[in-house]
Amino acid sequence: MSVLKLNNDSFDEAVKDGRVLVDFYADWCGPCRMMAPILEAVSEERADLKVAKVNVDESSELAAKFGVMSIPTLVLLDGGDEIKRIVGA
Repeated sequence: MSVLKLNNDSFDEAVKDGRVLVDFYADWCGPCRMMAPILEAVSEERADLKVAKVNVDESSELAAKFGVMSIPTLVLLDGGDEIKRIVGA
């Protein structure tokens, strides 16, 4: 499975079922770019987990909703509910 690119419009539908690891990132962020190949590998290795990315510059409403203050921020959701958060690379 490849990494999904989500935005304000597609987010709720994509995360409503199962576990989803969401990477809040920005294109200009060096540590975010370092995480990209790792997230791609996770998406290929874990069939039980969706991996998604949200660009905070393009989807600032989602970043605010999740209280993202620093990027990269990885949020693990289960059925749309946050169960774990990791901030930084």
